[in-house]
Amino acid sequence: MIRLFLRERLSWILFFVISQLLVLLIGYLDIGIHFNSVLYMVFITSLFFSVFLVVRYHKETRFYRALKRHSQPFDLTTIPEADSPFEEMTSEMIQKQNEVYKTQLDHLHTRVEREKDDTLSWIHEVKTPLTTLQLIIERVDNHALKGQLMYEWLRVHLLLDQKLHQKRIPFMHNDLFIEKTDLETLMFEEIKALKLWCMQKGIGFDVNLHVTEVLTDAKWFGFIARQLLSNAVKYSEASDVMIESFIEDERCVLTIADQGRGIDAKDVPRIFDQGFTNTIAHFDQTATGMGLYLAKQVTDSLHITIDVTSRLGEGTMFTLTFPKENDFDEIAGM
Repeated sequence: MIRLFLRERLSWILFFVISQLLVLLIGYLDIGIHFNSVLYMVFITSLFFSVFLVVRYHKETRFYRALKRHSQPFDLTTIPEADSPFEEMTSEMIQKQNEVYKTQLDHLHTRVEREKDDTLSWIHEVKTPLTTLQLIIERVDNHALKGQLMYEWLRVHLLLDQKLHQKRIPFMHNDLFIEKTDLETLMFEEIKALKLWCMQKGIGFDVNLHVTEVLTDAKWFGFIARQLLSNAVKYSEASDVMIESFIEDERCVLTIADQGRGIDAKDVPRIFDQGFTNTIAHFDQTATGMGLYLAKQVTDSLHITIDVTSRLGEGTMFTLTFPKENDFDEIAGM
């Protein structure tokens, strides 16, 4: 701040220095004036000017130093009162701009809420004919046709589910309910939803849950499991998906491993990025790049650590590490 103040007052300082040099020149050239007296006068005025600069520095920068420390853009109570006309003008401009931003933010918030409500309403309306379509498909006698129809129906269902949770995630802290959840029941419900797809692709499940109860939000964790299981089925053929839970370092760990096409090592760090699919099968039009991205956002909110290990052509394993019980105090305070 000192450097900025000196730069701001540089023209005044140069004017003073030049005027003092001019006085010294006159004292040196005019034999009628004692030069020592001129030196003494220059010294005294320079001393007073230095003190003046120090005083003015503290007075003139007080307001701007407070602005620099100001960290709450819409809280004007921490801004000090202005002492000078320029400070008053600055303060008034900040207040006016703040009011404009708050108005724009309120309009934007209202618009986002309206769009979210409209989208959620549309998704719920679409689910009604989708449920009817499922009942119709179940009455189809041709098993091959039935399997194909159920696969396409499931794709639509999962995409709608993704969109539904994508709209809810920014507000999920209002929807969290942490409780003891039956992990076995939850996982088998998600597996059951993929039954016909798995039968069509010849995929089975090897479930070995040493821990059958975890502390989490059942609805949101169900969404995570749905994304990981559907990915495992989608990228596997005629193999088993292994699901296991155990205790490690006083934490519950759940692993979901498939024997599918795997992920290239260079793609692993990017799989949780929004919109990223892969670089090996970039032509795959069924991939949206949203499932793992949304799952990562939910795991972060639930304080669940998600890790992935994979080898191309050999399969992929996702590891979910649940927090300890006392870690949920932080989630409850969100």
